[in-house]
Amino acid sequence: MQDMKKMPLEARLCAYIDGETSREEKDELDRVLATDPAARHLLDALRHGSDVGRKAFDEVLKEPVPLSVVRSIKSVQPPKAREARRFSRPSLKLAPTGKQALAASLILFVLGGGIGYLLGKDPSAVQTAAQPVTPTPASRGWLDDITAHHRLFSRQPGHLVELPASQLAEITSWLTGNVGVAFRVPDLTSEDLELQGARLLLAGGRPAGQLIYKSSDGDVVSIFLMRDDSAGEISDFKETIKDDLGIVAWHNAGAAYVLVAPSADPTLDELAKRISKLM
Repeated sequence: MQDMKKMPLEARLCAYIDGETSREEKDELDRVLATDPAARHLLDALRHGSDVGRKAFDEVLKEPVPLSVVRSIKSVQPPKAREARRFSRPSLKLAPTGKQALAASLILFVLGGGIGYLLGKDPSAVQTAAQPVTPTPASRGWLDDITAHHRLFSRQPGHLVELPASQLAEITSWLTGNVGVAFRVPDLTSEDLELQGARLLLAGGRPAGQLIYKSSDGDVVSIFLMRDDSAGEISDFKETIKDDLGIVAWHNAGAAYVLVAPSADPTLDELAKRISKLM
């Protein structure tokens, strides 16, 4: 077996952290750590780097999956079984030797420890792969606020709206005056959606309006709107999923809009485009 004493101290400490050292090697490293402050500092940096790397990876896993990806997965048809001529193949077993396995393990320890050490020295270098898919100023705080608001009131049918649909003129003037967005309440009866009313809320620290619809199946669908002075021409429609809710976001003519509905609906992007033309 290859002597680990010939390996760099970083690699030996990585194996030490992961419990992959022999009893003799562990005892020797314990003696080194007890007498060498530099070795103790390196061990702490490797442990800290591993924790930072693990937390950064966990944050990546929390990012919402884009709605288009989920739909693509759902739309894939399983391959049809096809009769194939069977023939025997010689079996081939790949069994690495003990030295090869140890060498591969040590390489992984060095790579993992080095990456963790670098992350520990500069946590700001960690960047997540997924980026928020929201229009200005619909930041993560804006989307989180309206998603939580929709989920809360959609489960309270007796208190679903502040102003009922029967007060349509007041809804328009009320939201326009408070949100600062001129709009028309879209008629979505052709989409099996009946207007229930409206609400006013704070999202991302700014006033936002909510138009609330309900389908014949009882599903609640919301259209949120907020003033966005930086928006120009209509943007591409951005889609994502938050748990059981599908979200489509866009902006146009100085306003940001978000459509929130059950994620099971495969036509949310098409519905959002029709709504944008009606408002």
